[in-house]
Amino acid sequence: MDMKMKEEFIALWKKYFNGAELPIAFYYTHKVGCAKVMEPSSGHRCVICDLSGVRKGESLCFDADSVGCGGGKRYLGFTQEIMPDFEYFLSCGIPGKLEGERYKKSPELVREVMRKLPEFRAPGKFIVFKRWDKLEEPDNPEVIVFFAQPDVLSGIFTLANFDEVDPDGVFTPFAAGCGSIVQYPYLEKESDRPRCVLGMFDVSARPCVSENVLTFSVPMNKFARMIGNMEESFLITPSWGKVNKRIGKALKEK
Repeated sequence: MDMKMKEEFIALWKKYFNGAELPIAFYYTHKVGCAKVMEPSSGHRCVICDLSGVRKGESLCFDADSVGCGGGKRYLGFTQEIMPDFEYFLSCGIPGKLEGERYKKSPELVREVMRKLPEFRAPGKFIVFKRWDKLEEPDNPEVIVFFAQPDVLSGIFTLANFDEVDPDGVFTPFAAGCGSIVQYPYLEKESDRPRCVLGMFDVSARPCVSENVLTFSVPMNKFARMIGNMEESFLITPSWGKVNKRIGKALKEK
């Protein structure tokens, strides 16, 4: 991790986002020791709920055994398996056998969706999550994830598009909460034009975050550009000053 960049962003974030919550970062590794390893899960447990500790400053490390959700294992790249009758689980269910989430209209539609999903295999045995200010020199952050309210989102969204020609520098795939913060932005980092991912629209994961919070995930190579653009962007204008003031006011009222 470039420690100069780390400190530069912390200072700029404080200046232009008025004490808003710092983002978290993640990366894959084959080594342990850089964060607390989560215990194997004895039942269903959502990764998004686990990340509440990371947002508060606790560094956590997961492997396949410590992810307590089949979908989470898949979206984090630790397995390619899908639960039996998944097409019914995501849609109408099977009477007397399986309750459906009704996120898609029909099992046939789910099958089509699954055929189009990107393949993702974890490039390391472990995935490490740390808050930005907890990153150390040996860390190699690959994706940065903001948990943010609308005013903060408007700032990072506009900053993400500051040096883009096309209007789709940010996109919103239909995915589980963990898919929108891990799988999709991680795959974007290999693109010639890495995009950001707006997420946390997963109804099942919504109880793990506050009612006014969404996520905004940025591949690290894109994020470095965003940091470099901050002091010449709209952030220095009176227009943003009004929003920045409101961000600070909202935080004081919490």
